[in-house]
This record gives sequence, structure tokens and C-alpha cells, in this order.
Amino acid sequence: MKSHYQVLIIGGGNAGLSVAAQLLRRNASLNVAIVEPSDKHYYQPGWTLVGGGVFDINSTVRDEADYIPSGVKWLKDGADKFDPDNNMIMTKSGDSITYDFLVVCCGAQLKWNAVKGLPEALGKNGVCSIYRFDTAPYTYECIKNFQGGKAVFTQPGGFNKCGGAPQKIMYLAADNFRRRGILDKADISFFTGKPGMLRVKEINELLLKVVKRYGIKVTYMSTLVEIRGDAKEAVFEVTKGESKERVTAQYDMLHVSPMAAAPDFIKNSPLAVKDDPFGWIDVDKATLQHNRYKNIFSLGDVANTGDTKTGAAVHKQTPVLVDNLLSAIDKKSLPDKYNGYTSCPLITGYGKLVLAEFDHDNKLLPTFPLDPAKERYSMWLLIKYVMPWLYWNRILKGKY
Repeated sequence: MKSHYQVLIIGGGNAGLSVAAQLLRRNASLNVAIVEPSDKHYYQPGWTLVGGGVFDINSTVRDEADYIPSGVKWLKDGADKFDPDNNMIMTKSGDSITYDFLVVCCGAQLKWNAVKGLPEALGKNGVCSIYRFDTAPYTYECIKNFQGGKAVFTQPGGFNKCGGAPQKIMYLAADNFRRRGILDKADISFFTGKPGMLRVKEINELLLKVVKRYGIKVTYMSTLVEIRGDAKEAVFEVTKGESKERVTAQYDMLHVSPMAAAPDFIKNSPLAVKDDPFGWIDVDKATLQHNRYKNIFSLGDVANTGDTKTGAAVHKQTPVLVDNLLSAIDKKSLPDKYNGYTSCPLITGYGKLVLAEFDHDNKLLPTFPLDPAKERYSMWLLIKYVMPWLYWNRILKGKY
């Protein structure tokens, strides 16, 4: 196996494939390889609609091989260790690979084990999650079979992938209950580790109205710490000022959104932010270049770019990274900057969606000339039909 590449990309998800495709569209002579162990590729934003009974789970998965750009070498292996001082990585199979430039975009790991009893409880007896391919369909089973009682939804403090997803599935569930005439029999609770529904003032105000419409009870600054599956109890640690207290909630249905952190092989590497408990890669948030190793770049969930862990953020980061990487290859100054853009397409019911787009400073950055703080059917159609098509046919191929 060839052991040196001009550009080595760690991760063949949305970010890795998009970067590789755009690089070769800009310079077809580049020598590029992707390190990715999985032979399947997942459209993860679709799992919310799987949980809501709108998508079939099989429509969200395709063969990785079909999306490796022509001219890119696929190394079907996982990264294990990094030696940036010698421009080298070691793979899980024991191979050493060197590079001129490294792009790390291996995503985040979901910390299921951070909640006591969660791994044992997940996928049965009403405990579900849209955050896994194998449990997203069970989420809809829980929703459609719910006949009344206590439905509990959670969102962790710190980081989680797609910060709006814990609310999206809750609103879909509530709207499902409404359509079936059992909303008045549903006691819906939302325990969130955040101080509000969303950090953008205008969107937060709208979401508070949505919560009121469905009769959802919200507990802020609360973290799920334990699930007692046999007793159907969820235990939360709630922060109130300087004090913390444990609160136990009974449930008939429990949807769990796990905390996210960098994979261990990143957290334990020289690439990570020093002493960061989450282990994110230490990049300049604007240029996406590593702060200490100038031939290393990173984007996506694993990069230390703030609470912007969405596919929309990756879409905006990709051209910035490609511009800057090509300039670095040519020994030029880095021309482009990422402004912290992210998007939360907040589904607030079937046929209703709020497209919240904003930056690091919580300033709204709407793509369309419409009031962003409004529920729209048109935005629902965008997410249900347009975005999946764009993802598979344009984004992963570097054409959009």
C-alpha cells in the first residue's frame, strides 16, 4: 500500500467526502487519500424524520464506495495515532502513512455510557433515540404506540450533534399525539441542559410559543444522569444557581439525546485542545487551520469551532477549508474565513419548520428573504425533499 499522500483526509463522512471532491474539482493533479473504515454512508439529518414516521430508515444509507470521488484513494481503515511532528499517522491495522497536509474530519462520538443504565435500556421498553441508525425506527414505534401518559425528552448540556434535533422529535411526537386526539392525555416534559430553548433571541421566543401550544413542561439546566429501566425512571441533575439537586421523572416514553465529544483517539492525541474535556481539535475558528501544526486543518463535529455541530456548518466550512488548504499548498497566506454559520432546521410539527440560521454571535444569517422567526410549510418541503437530494447528488460530489 502506498504510504505517502499529498493530502490525507481522516474521515469519509459529509466533511471528508465534500472536501475531497471540492479539492479535486479545483486541482485534479492533487494526490489525495481518505482514511475511512465504514463501508456505509449515512444521511444522519434524515433520522429525525425516520423517528417521526416520515422517512424509511433505508433511504438514509448508501454504499460509501459510491461516493469516494474519482481520483481519490480510499484507505478502508481507521486512524489510531497521530505523530504530527513527523507528518505521520498510524492506522488501526498497524500501517504508517505520511502526508504533506492533513485534514481531520472524523466526526464526534456519542457518549451513551455517560448516562448510567442507558446502554442497557436503549431500544426497548419505551427508551428510544433518533441519534442511532438502529434505534431511530424504534422512536417512531414509541410515538405511534403511545396512548397517553408521560413522554420525556432530553437534551444534554455541553455539546450534542445537531442541537435542534432533541426538540424536533419532541414537536413531531406532540403533533402526532394532537393528530390522534390524545394530546390532552400526554404529559410531555423536556429536560434540557441549556438555559433556554435556543441561543438566538428571536428563535427562542418563537419556540416558547411552540412549547406552550403543545403544553410541554420545560426544565432548564438539567442533565440526564441515570435511567432505571425496570422502574421506568429517569434521573436528572438540575442546576439551580450554585446548587444542584437530583430529580426523578417517571416515563412511559423516554427519548434520549446523548452528549457528544471527540473520539478518544483524537482526544488523546497532540491535535486536541490541551486539557479540553471534550477533546476537540485545536483549530483557528476562522481559518480552520491547526493552531500549532500549520499543515493540519480540521472541520465538522470534531473541530473546536464552537457549538456548531451540524451538516449546515460543514457545508459552509468546506469551501473555506479548501480555499485555505490550496493556498497553504501554494505557500500563500490563507484567504478565507468561516463566520461561525450554523443552521437548525427546527421542525415544529408535520408540515411546519423554522429555518434558524445564525453565527457565533447569535446573529441571524437567513439565506432566504423571509422572516426567519416564523414556521413555514415551504421550509418543511425544503428539508423533506430538497436537502436529501442535494446531499446525495450535489454536496457529497463537491458541486454545491
